[in-house]
Amino acid sequence: MKKIRFKEEQKFNQPWIWIIIFISTGFWLYVFIQQIIIGMPFGGNHTSDEFLIVIGIIPLAIIIMFFQIKLITIIDNEGVHYKFLPFQRKFRTIKPEEIEHYEIIKYKPIKEYGGWGIRTGYGKKGSAYNASRNIGIQFELSNGKLFLLGTQRAESFKRNLDKLMDKQ
Repeated sequence: MKKIRFKEEQKFNQPWIWIIIFISTGFWLYVFIQQIIIGMPFGGNHTSDEFLIVIGIIPLAIIIMFFQIKLITIIDNEGVHYKFLPFQRKFRTIKPEEIEHYEIIKYKPIKEYGGWGIRTGYGKKGSAYNASRNIGIQFELSNGKLFLLGTQRAESFKRNLDKLMDKQ
């Protein structure tokens, strides 16, 4: 990568995701305290202490994972680079010569792509990388495929993409 024109890091910030995660973790913590700390089995058909401890790893791992997940988008003189940590270690690049058309669009993440993350759209929507909200840059690539990069700074993203494409 050369001189950076634009950089954006996005995380999952939908409140409902965090509410679900913290409620499930809170429930596990309640059961853990009641059964392991206080010594009073939870429910009529309670689980073993060992299993309860092991099952507690799942919500903790999910919380840790959600704190690490982020979509990084960079525009420099070579193109548009993106990666979704921790699932991708290396940047993927869209070179200017691969871009036929692009525009800012408002989309429906759940209806059109099945949610947020690394997604494949329904019908002819193409694929998407998105972390939050419902605004993105829709690329039509020279191979005929559509690709969407979610952004929270659409105008700045497009302005810097315009400058990149003007140089080509």
